[in-house]
Amino acid sequence: MRYRGSVIRPPSEASSLIVQVTYGCSNNTCDFCGTYLDKPFGVRPFEEVVEDVTGLPAAVKRRTERVFLADGDALALSPRRLHELLDLLHTELPNLRRVASYANARNLLAKSVDELVGLRERRLTLLYLGLESGDDQTLADVHKGMTVAEQIEGCRRAKEAGIRLSVTAILGLAGRARSLEHGHATGAALSAIDPEYIGILTLMLTPGTEMHRKVAAGEMVLPDRIGMLRELREIVARLEVTDCLFRSNHASNYLPVGGHLPEDKESMLATLDKVLTAPESVQLRPESWRLL
Repeated sequence: MRYRGSVIRPPSEASSLIVQVTYGCSNNTCDFCGTYLDKPFGVRPFEEVVEDVTGLPAAVKRRTERVFLADGDALALSPRRLHELLDLLHTELPNLRRVASYANARNLLAKSVDELVGLRERRLTLLYLGLESGDDQTLADVHKGMTVAEQIEGCRRAKEAGIRLSVTAILGLAGRARSLEHGHATGAALSAIDPEYIGILTLMLTPGTEMHRKVAAGEMVLPDRIGMLRELREIVARLEVTDCLFRSNHASNYLPVGGHLPEDKESMLATLDKVLTAPESVQLRPESWRLL
């Protein structure tokens, strides 16, 4: 399997076969993201994808049950090309059970529910989407390029098509000035989306990004560790979801908190309240241990 540049995938796709079908991210405007700074968006020639998949050793083909489509959002491809791709995977990988991909709202909104159903029927059954914030001002400030309403509608289409969603948000993204507004609105937006999975990350500054420049220049001040946890509490307090696995155990986070919602909501809030009331009672992740 050939890859161009660095390739990332969600932690839960660690055992998946990674198939690179696009390069970079079709959005790639976010101030905080340095993942594809050196990789302009492009569509990988389909002939190369076919060569890589058909050329896999027979043993790899037999044992592959999950595939993740890289890079930033394979859903930028047309429904026709995605059908060809998914049909190829099912032909070559006899035990394939699930295909997953990153997605953004713009690419979901470019497809009808019926088109998304066609993808789900070909086992594209899980999408990872970065909401980042449920606050429109924050999204505008970091140049996300999409509104909260657009993201909620894109996710609604995916859910109506029967595709599961794993949605992430980022603590600290609004800086100290709008910290609680960001947390409050993010909890509300996640509730409106009602995804199967929620993942919370904590902002880490990547050299070369606009966010790194703003903080270094003093144009933006980030919340401290306790401020980040106050944001997290605000998100959890606002969450009203029906059946969701919630995790804030990413390596960027100061404190792992998780559970199944709605039943674990009160215990999660109690954990956060204990830390916020007596920070010395819990050992938070040292700054040097945090990773993207």
